[in-house]
Amino acid sequence: MSFRTVLITTALLASTLAPAVCQAQSRMYKCVDASGKTFYTQTPPKECLGRTVDELDKRANVTRRNEVLTPEQQAARDAERKKKAEEDIAAKEDRRKNAALLNTYSSESDVEEARTRALRAGNEAIKDTEKRIAEGQKRRAALAQEAEFYKKSAMPPKLKQDLQNNENELKNQQELLDVKKKEIGLINTKYDEDKRRFVELTKGGSGKK
Repeated sequence: MSFRTVLITTALLASTLAPAVCQAQSRMYKCVDASGKTFYTQTPPKECLGRTVDELDKRANVTRRNEVLTPEQQAARDAERKKKAEEDIAAKEDRRKNAALLNTYSSESDVEEARTRALRAGNEAIKDTEKRIAEGQKRRAALAQEAEFYKKSAMPPKLKQDLQNNENELKNQQELLDVKKKEIGLINTKYDEDKRRFVELTKGGSGKK
């Protein structure tokens, strides 16, 4: 490598490093140790290890604060961040639901029509379940009548099993009926809320977005 090449390379390297060096030299750190003594240094002093350190520019303005928190302060900050994150998620979910609602309905009558369809389906499911219960009860009466013949003798295993299966089926169908009846109330609650939100979004000035 020629002497000229070395000089050029050295000059380029110096020009590249100069801004970074100047910037590092213009940066100061300020902190207060445990005894209350204030330090101004170009590197964070060991006396302030584990304490809050302010990073200053050449005009002594704080550009960054490396804050050391107590466990209680850190816990409070973490709780606040968690709360903020949860609020952001809830707000995002509300916006998603509102957009879906406005894409689903174009008027209040649309909400009522959807309610009617859902209630119709729910009531049909209730009737179907009630029909199954009635058939199960009729089957139980027939099995009970058949069991009368075996009051004084051992009941056949198949008849005994049929009786048990019948009772289980009636129990399951009754539980299903209770669920279906509760769903009717939930359907009305859902569409009441949909209608309230639709009116709020449209007549409240939000409208479709």
